Amino acid sequence: MSIPRSNITVGFLIFPGITQLDMTGPFEVLSRMQNARPLLIGKDRSPVSDRGLILTPTHDFLLTESLDILVVPGGPGVDEAMLDQATVKFVREKAEEARYVLGICTGSLLLAAAGLLIGRRAGGHWQARDLLARFGVDVSNERTTIDGKYFTAGGVTAGIDMALRVIAEIEGEDAAMRVQLQIEYAPEPLFAAGTPYEAPAHIVDSLLSMHRARRQSRETAVEKACESLLDGKTAPSLCDKHAT
Repeated sequence: MSIPRSNITVGFLIFPGITQLDMTGPFEVLSRMQNARPLLIGKDRSPVSDRGLILTPTHDFLLTESLDILVVPGGPGVDEAMLDQATVKFVREKAEEARYVLGICTGSLLLAAAGLLIGRRAGGHWQARDLLARFGVDVSNERTTIDGKYFTAGGVTAGIDMALRVIAEIEGEDAAMRVQLQIEYAPEPLFAAGTPYEAPAHIVDSLLSMHRARRQSRETAVEKACESLLDGKTAPSLCDKHAT
């Protein structure tokens, strides 16, 4: 997609309960584009934090200008964000205007709750992406997935990969490679445990056990978000409880 090189406005949504690397990873990459103008956007100007790292919005939902790129990160706070009508409305409106929309980790659930991924292929964090099917999404297990202008990525670090792909589309592969080299992004994971398909079974099971309560609360949030999305606007079968 063609974006004027004079100004590329990149909006990063932040909210309470964010996983900061979902945002700061893509921020590090996308802010290095020529003429990039990054904005941190919150419901209001109140700071949010993740494990003590404080993030302060530069703009709030009163932002009237269109975004070229919208980045929606994930985190535990997605459960509440999906049920906050102001947040869902803002994401829907800005995503519809944007040239590129990135859903990082469980951020794809927020895009889905806004009705933006119905009938599209999308992915997300391995512990939650199956829930995308409840919103009429064709679920992808790939690390990064592209469907039109919607780019969705797996957990946390996959957002860096996705941001590099966006730069390659906008400025070309050489520009993306320059950024990759500039940040010396050449991962060499110490363990083969980066996905549930390669991690030892007992590691997978231990994480699922640790996060069982979060999974239950997320399922409840998805049910409520799906009901809100329906509200007579889409086919009743969209939120069929048996969807997988």
